[in-house]
Amino acid sequence: MKRLFAFVLALMVHLLTLGFVLLGAWVILNHLDSLLAWLVGGVSLAVGWALRPRLGRLPADAEVLDRSSAMELYAAADRVADQVGVGRPRKVAIRDLATETRYDRVGLPRTPVLVVGLPLWLALPPRQRVVLLAMAYAGVPTGAELVVSGALFTLDAWRDALMGARPLQVRQEAQTKIAASSLGGMDHPGTTYEVASGIGRDLGRVLGGPVLLLEYALSKLARAGESRTAQRQQALALRVASERELAKLDELAAGGGYLAPMQAAALRGESASSIRQGVLARSRLTDDGVLTSAPHSELLGTRDSERIDDELLAHYTRAIRGFGLIT
Repeated sequence: MKRLFAFVLALMVHLLTLGFVLLGAWVILNHLDSLLAWLVGGVSLAVGWALRPRLGRLPADAEVLDRSSAMELYAAADRVADQVGVGRPRKVAIRDLATETRYDRVGLPRTPVLVVGLPLWLALPPRQRVVLLAMAYAGVPTGAELVVSGALFTLDAWRDALMGARPLQVRQEAQTKIAASSLGGMDHPGTTYEVASGIGRDLGRVLGGPVLLLEYALSKLARAGESRTAQRQQALALRVASERELAKLDELAAGGGYLAPMQAAALRGESASSIRQGVLARSRLTDDGVLTSAPHSELLGTRDSERIDDELLAHYTRAIRGFGLIT
């Protein structure tokens, strides 16, 4: 029931945003010869545009790989997506210095894109690479979750516009200098700018109350559903990996202990291939002996993983030059 209430509140927020757009368009189209209508309609359209839900987009440092140049990586991504039960990514991108791997739908067409963080990917044996992809796929939000998160973004923009605005510092300094030069130490009357600013802030406080109340209610309802969301995501990931494997990868990613050996190797001038071999050697060490090969999966065998490394070798070589910047 709480999830339903959150969804309804979120829809109300989005309908309000749509109302600004429709109002602006109606005012302009019905009064094309009126300058005032263009001003009012333009402001309404601008408000609707500023409060619009943000569509997902690729990070600025993400590089999309052609399927022809990364066929094995695309094939592995497709196999894991099929096993988890989500749509196959139409694009696979990489990030040199970001450790996180994400699966998201971007742009107006909602194109499914898998974004792989190279540092963690380079540090994982084949089996854990599959677990990483499974966790990324499981984390994709549902349509209702996207509606709620978009509404929270809009309410945050409302709160910032109504209650977070402050007079421009440059404008205040200029006003102070003008007053000091003309009236010295005497008190001076408030200017039109100061009066308008004061009225705007007071109006923002009045209108900001309902916005804060709505944001609080929606945030609380959204948090109430976080446990169910986590359960849904874990259930999807468990189609590919065990709970122990998921916990182990979570611990590895959060601790960041995998990164220091690679950073040290990069500082010594070792090649990407050498760093990868060191990673695989460490992955073969177990409590009861040494494995003959790195742990692999039916969805990604050792040979397939090696071919992926060959496809990404140039990207690894470029990325390790900046590994020292990762903290």
